[in-house]
Amino acid sequence: MNKFKALILALALSFVSTGCFEDNDDNLLSASQINDFVWKGMNLFYLYKDDVPDLANNRFSSNQEYADYLNSYSSPENLFESVIYNRQTVDRFSWIVDDYIALEQFFNGISTSNGMEYQIFRFSSNDTNRYGFVTHVLPNSHAAAIGVRRGDIFYGVNGEQLTGTNWRSLLSPSEYTINIGIYDDNGTPETSDDSVVSSSESVSLSKSQYTENPIFINDVLTIDGINIAYLMYNGFTGTDQFNKELNDVFGVFKSANATELVLDLRYNPGGSVNTAILLSSLITGQLTGGVFSTEQWNSEFQEAYLNENTELLINRFIDRYDGVPLNSLFLTKVYVLTTRRSASASELVINCLYPYIQVVQIGTNTYGKYQASRTVYDSPNFGRQGANPGHTYAMQPLIFKSLNANGISDYFDGLAPDILLGERPNNLGVLGDVNEPLLAEAIVEITGTGKSTKSKIDYVEITNDSKDLLPFSKEMYVDKEIPENLIKDIIL
Repeated sequence: MNKFKALILALALSFVSTGCFEDNDDNLLSASQINDFVWKGMNLFYLYKDDVPDLANNRFSSNQEYADYLNSYSSPENLFESVIYNRQTVDRFSWIVDDYIALEQFFNGISTSNGMEYQIFRFSSNDTNRYGFVTHVLPNSHAAAIGVRRGDIFYGVNGEQLTGTNWRSLLSPSEYTINIGIYDDNGTPETSDDSVVSSSESVSLSKSQYTENPIFINDVLTIDGINIAYLMYNGFTGTDQFNKELNDVFGVFKSANATELVLDLRYNPGGSVNTAILLSSLITGQLTGGVFSTEQWNSEFQEAYLNENTELLINRFIDRYDGVPLNSLFLTKVYVLTTRRSASASELVINCLYPYIQVVQIGTNTYGKYQASRTVYDSPNFGRQGANPGHTYAMQPLIFKSLNANGISDYFDGLAPDILLGERPNNLGVLGDVNEPLLAEAIVEITGTGKSTKSKIDYVEITNDSKDLLPFSKEMYVDKEIPENLIKDIIL
């Protein structure tokens, strides 16, 4: 390890910053003090460190040069962005936050929401206008209370037409009014002549703190004598409570003698790697101890892990959670429903089951996120314990990419479906109903009877969704501890 880097990582900054700002306790903090944390954390953990010259161990020849570098950035956010590798094409997912409490709450399923989940779409690439359709409504939310329903169309907010540049600002406030529209398909299956017609109806919505249970729908459907388990799972929320509930749901499936499973991940943006391992182990059961995924870190961390214990780079299928046996189904085939909204841990499940069982993917391409992150705090070992009480900045940088047992990764454009079938705003159906288009297609594939809903019709272009208002919604994060001696070995 470069001696100057070790010196930097051991020193407390004593220079004067060119800029100061208020922290949560109304004390003036040196911007460069937090910039110091940003550089140290990114230099140590960042997956693409080797591709960023400013993160090189020999980047600075003296303490003064390092101090001048930190002082050249007026905010931690600016420094953080400056060391991101190819933001638009490679690293779309690393983030810095000034309130890690809110970040932790999000990972626990807590956010500010009115309960209306939606997607934003347009009819063509030349269309500057945007429109929204409600995908689902969270139970016991404000949207549920006032009767917002799946399939509702809106074209504006507070009387202003949605566009590609204003939709975020219009839908971000805690209170707003959506202007309801009517979808007109012009009597044809193509979308090129479709439109949204305005109406006089509007709906006012208010956000409040909300804890979202990722288990949205679970049911066992008996069709043609086949017991088909159906699970709509909307987030890999890595809490003990929700993970135990997931095991309980599979216990219900098992008791009902379910022999098939339709796993609906169409609106699941991802989350905990550990929960992805749990879900995959519940689907199977015959793979206990087998390689679920392997991790590829930056060159320094990879070498340290290889020298310490290669097992630390391997995630394996499990048969217990918190000491409780899993209610695994021992399936050799699973049907997975996906859209572009299916990301990170959702894709991890699909990719890591591929080497072992048949995965029939129905829907559209997934998002394309195969890298994982961890929360990096301003503390001696960059963990939560001992975090600097003077501020609540934290980073969520990409730290490794995941590979399945066959070494497959880098699915930047997402995972392509076996059966292409998109959602149409004017024909969404009822989630969990056997006639809902995506579920109906899965049932056709399982039973071999019924009418396929596949066709060569066009689909509107989905550009964004409600979870995009949260910068860390598509995170795939790890919550395992990194051995302190490993960090010390890299630093020293």
